[in-house]
Amino acid sequence: MKLLCVLSVLCVLVFPALALDREALTFTRYDLDVRVEPEQQRLAVRGTIWLRNDSPSAQKNLALQISSTLAWRSVKIAGNPVEFTSHEYTSDIDHTGALSEAVVMLPKEIPPGGTIAVEIGYEGTIAMNATRLTRIGAPDEKAEHADWDQISKSFSAVRGIGYVTWYPVATETASLSEGGSVGETVGRWKARQADSAMDLRFESSLVQEILFSGRAAPAEAESKSANFRAFHISRLGRDVPTFVIADYQKLAPKDGLSVYYLAGQEEAAKTYADAVPVADAGIPAVGAGAEELTILGLRDPDAIPFVTAGMLLCPLRLPITNQAMLSLAYAKARSMVSSPRAWIQEGLAHYAQAAFIENEVGRQAALDYLSAHATALVGAEKAAAAKDLPTNWQAAHSLINASDGLYLETKAMYVWWMLREMLGKLPADALLTYRVADDKDAAYLQRLIEKTTHRDLEWFFDDWVYRDRGLPDFRVDSVYPRELVSGGYMVTVTIENLGEAGAEVPITLRIASGDITKRLEVRGKSKASLRFETPSLPQEVVVNDGSVPESDVSNNRYRIETLNH
Repeated sequence: MKLLCVLSVLCVLVFPALALDREALTFTRYDLDVRVEPEQQRLAVRGTIWLRNDSPSAQKNLALQISSTLAWRSVKIAGNPVEFTSHEYTSDIDHTGALSEAVVMLPKEIPPGGTIAVEIGYEGTIAMNATRLTRIGAPDEKAEHADWDQISKSFSAVRGIGYVTWYPVATETASLSEGGSVGETVGRWKARQADSAMDLRFESSLVQEILFSGRAAPAEAESKSANFRAFHISRLGRDVPTFVIADYQKLAPKDGLSVYYLAGQEEAAKTYADAVPVADAGIPAVGAGAEELTILGLRDPDAIPFVTAGMLLCPLRLPITNQAMLSLAYAKARSMVSSPRAWIQEGLAHYAQAAFIENEVGRQAALDYLSAHATALVGAEKAAAAKDLPTNWQAAHSLINASDGLYLETKAMYVWWMLREMLGKLPADALLTYRVADDKDAAYLQRLIEKTTHRDLEWFFDDWVYRDRGLPDFRVDSVYPRELVSGGYMVTVTIENLGEAGAEVPITLRIASGDITKRLEVRGKSKASLRFETPSLPQEVVVNDGSVPESDVSNNRYRIETLNH
């Protein structure tokens, strides 16, 4: 009988987990005390989280997930302990490739729109761990350069969801072996928590610099302890909460830039500080204006750089590499843009990298950079089109709703590049007048750009931002030269777009004396023509120079010897 009772309790706790809607609840606020003990690689957290049921169904239980090297110690509601079962849950949103998931039985269900406050406690260690990468075949050394997060006596740096789940989250499983699964899962999490807030109070057992990807909170001023800092994040979904604790030294701040460096990195730190103005791609202050950019040196000289709210973590080594300059360009642009819309913030930051390459090396190098990213975008679009999707999938998979990081970042980068090409320059006037508080509907920025440029851009935003109409597919439909009485030829070129997304695309006519390029707007599933006046018969027509992403670029050239005239 006793065994039967035990099994009954286990069934009550386990079966809800099998049908658990892990993404039903939004974490609206965190209020956490974080104790870090670098000597033991240890983290201990106590505090309260607030959740809201954003699903259409009442929720009888909830999932709380942290890294698999951390362990749940307590869960309370209204001051009373509640029963929960903890188990390992496989997911690559954490560097260990697994999560410690607590499934909590609620004393009463949460109705749709209802909220609940949960007191929590957990602790454990955070050591370097690249399991999720090595199990899909990544060499150990390369994996550790990517998943460099750890707490240690000499240097601690820990990123949040997508790297180390050091604060509670709730997501469905994600695997690096399944294409963009991790990016999509983390993207959904950020979208749901877009307006959530986080208050953190860090205390370290060592007297070291404590830095965090959020604003210093007033509580910091109340503490006389050198190893205590308090921080606040007002829009959790924009960034990845990241903390760093180390024996840093700091260069004198200048022009909104702070550089922290480790022993032996001083000369490199000065070089990086001098390189930031060079990496500036001319992105204006967007939204609330420019944030201070903080550069933090990583201990591993081969670590992959990382950018989050106003913070660039990267190796400080000489000579400074091209990749490092691209990281600086991205970080600088991101610090200039404040927007709740990822396609604006991430798109402009990635556009800045292409613009920096153009400024430093030339247009063709920038186009090559864009083309190198186009393959992933084409693959993502093909995968989306192949799925059995609902009738409204074009809106659901649009840039304003997309959750896939790689898809969103690449497509948004192209959108800003194409806008600049169409308008002759980046719409800086519109961006300068952009205000986060006024961005209440998706068309807000479109209207600002149209007002300052006097261009009708509804078709472009509809095809590229508000809906996912895939990619264009341009081909030269026909080329008709007509000899002029005055000499030379009038060449009429007709371009067909086999895709559903329209674009303004460059058309290049190649003749013996050089190239002639004009731009032509070709809407989806349609044709458009333009004329060239040339001194001689053209040799070739090329549609698109790589500035517009296409689903198929094999049909972009038309040799003139095929003409019949």
